[in-house]
Amino acid sequence: MSYITDYEAEQVHKANNSKLTPVVFVHGLWLLPSSWDRWRSVFEEAGYATLAPGWPDDPNTVDEANRHPEVMAHKSIGQIADHFNDVIVELTKKPAVIGHSFGGLLTQILAGRGLSAVSVAIDPAPFRGVLPLPLSALKSAAPVIGNPANHGRAVPLTYEQFRFAFANAVSEDEAKELFHTFAVPGSGVPLFQAASANLNPWTEDKVKTKNPDRGPLLIIDGEKDHTVPWAIANASYKRQKRNPGVTEIVKIPGRGHSLTIDHGWREVADTALEFVSRFVKP
Repeated sequence: MSYITDYEAEQVHKANNSKLTPVVFVHGLWLLPSSWDRWRSVFEEAGYATLAPGWPDDPNTVDEANRHPEVMAHKSIGQIADHFNDVIVELTKKPAVIGHSFGGLLTQILAGRGLSAVSVAIDPAPFRGVLPLPLSALKSAAPVIGNPANHGRAVPLTYEQFRFAFANAVSEDEAKELFHTFAVPGSGVPLFQAASANLNPWTEDKVKTKNPDRGPLLIIDGEKDHTVPWAIANASYKRQKRNPGVTEIVKIPGRGHSLTIDHGWREVADTALEFVSRFVKP
């Protein structure tokens, strides 16, 4: 069992005491829970209780993460999913779960375990059975998977790498601001797991898409996303729509992988909120 931090336990306690429906936010690689701060305000204003747990050993700030990247290494998809599992089972109400990038993959894993009342997976990393592999996705992952030694490291992106993988659909000035405000090193393990998922029957990178307790699921993808292009998101949707629950997909025009943190974040947040509120009330 993973260790729930005091901060996460405090969020659980606050959500339970509020008696409101909780919304759990799951960040992806190269970001921290603080990347969800504005989203949390929107959902709290709508009447929900919100939580943004970290991945195991996440530092508290971007500066701390960049000073001590080693603490973020060696985190696998299974370990991270189990950590969020441990947080969610402490909630007295079944939550909505919203995740971005690898957080979108984790959201689907948690939903497949029957832990979510409703889920939104934004630009979700692929899971076993999702076959498209566009060149831009390979280029986005290359800073990590291009060197086998990165499996055991936490790997930072250079500005140029961040510009391509995250911030290709915003201005140069905004891209630089996003990089300095949000970017942190990311564990190499999940990317190697995703790269080999379709070759490894025992991979942790798999989703129980047919679980009838999965609940409603929305997949959101940015039209110009290099890291998770439409082909990947749509392939995930096609596998998920075999589920008896509601399964929908939305393409956000003109947006890249930074769509949850850049100037247009509110449009994406409102899209997610509208979907969540259709199925669970505060």
